Amino acid sequence: MSLFQSPARITRRVQVSRIMAATPCQAPGRPVHTSAHTAASELLNKVKGQKFVRKQLLDGNQLQKLSLTLGRRSEFSPEEPPDGTPLPYGHHLVYFTPSQFESELGLDGSDTTFNSPAPFTRRMWAGGEMEWNPEVELRVGERVEETTEILDAKAKRSREGGEMVLVNVEKRFVSPRGLALTDRRSWIFRQPPSAPPPGSTAEVITIPTTKSNVCDVAADPGAGYAIRNLVWSPVALFRFSALTFNAHMIHFNESWTRQVEGHPDVVVHGPLNLINLMDYWRDVHSQGGKVRAKGITYRALSPLYAGEEYTIGTERVMESEGGTRYGLVVKRGEAVCMRGEVVGVSSM
Repeated sequence: MSLFQSPARITRRVQVSRIMAATPCQAPGRPVHTSAHTAASELLNKVKGQKFVRKQLLDGNQLQKLSLTLGRRSEFSPEEPPDGTPLPYGHHLVYFTPSQFESELGLDGSDTTFNSPAPFTRRMWAGGEMEWNPEVELRVGERVEETTEILDAKAKRSREGGEMVLVNVEKRFVSPRGLALTDRRSWIFRQPPSAPPPGSTAEVITIPTTKSNVCDVAADPGAGYAIRNLVWSPVALFRFSALTFNAHMIHFNESWTRQVEGHPDVVVHGPLNLINLMDYWRDVHSQGGKVRAKGITYRALSPLYAGEEYTIGTERVMESEGGTRYGLVVKRGEAVCMRGEVVGVSSM
């Protein structure tokens, strides 16, 4: 039996069952004594009846990257698919991805937009269904509207008798030609386990609580320019790897990083620090756009790791024939990790 009532106008349907993608357990910061019934009621009171609308261009690059990831050599791998290319069934899932700052994510890195209140924070995808309109396809190059609504939230019992919360969500995707897809998903939210599963050799660990942070501190008395403090968490590094389609395991696989490469933790991306350098220069030296960057030369000297605090600052500013040269430095304590020189010219 279907989990949901199907709209009459949609004639093609696929049932998606037993999609159990567990996220790592999430340790609570303090004991919270809330029943599943109370948690479900709180969630419904907060968002029931609200509709969350987003619009996005379905770009071909994203579809091509998914095809490469899936190993489908016959689809879109030689070049980006042109506008008008229909999205294969299910490939809409790489669009309308979570849009939250890291500080808004759960301790396990999961999207918390429609999460149940604590202590029911351990999310699993329980199933759902998708219904396609055979007369309206989602196509590359279209600007599509996604509308998300919580249908209900209920207290449930697991097979083992534990409390959990079942949340049903509906997403509707409307193209310029009309409703193309209705995607309904069911999530269950359990309490964090107090011990490893039976038969597991894993130890109970404390979930790291490090969050990324970027903030400016008082100006360096010697140079007179602000110093920027930065910390990147493993969650942020994973997100940057995904954004750049970078599968280098030193940035997200702790076992590989430590046991094979000999690093103490996952490594901050060089390109991420290059972006950090340029963001710092824009904020501190561009004078609101009056000075524009003509170029940058840079050199990485020492790796940085997740959870480490480091700084970006200005070593020197020199006038030259080709423009103003800004010497920037990335440091961990007194250790220099990267140097860069930006050439800026007046945009007036």
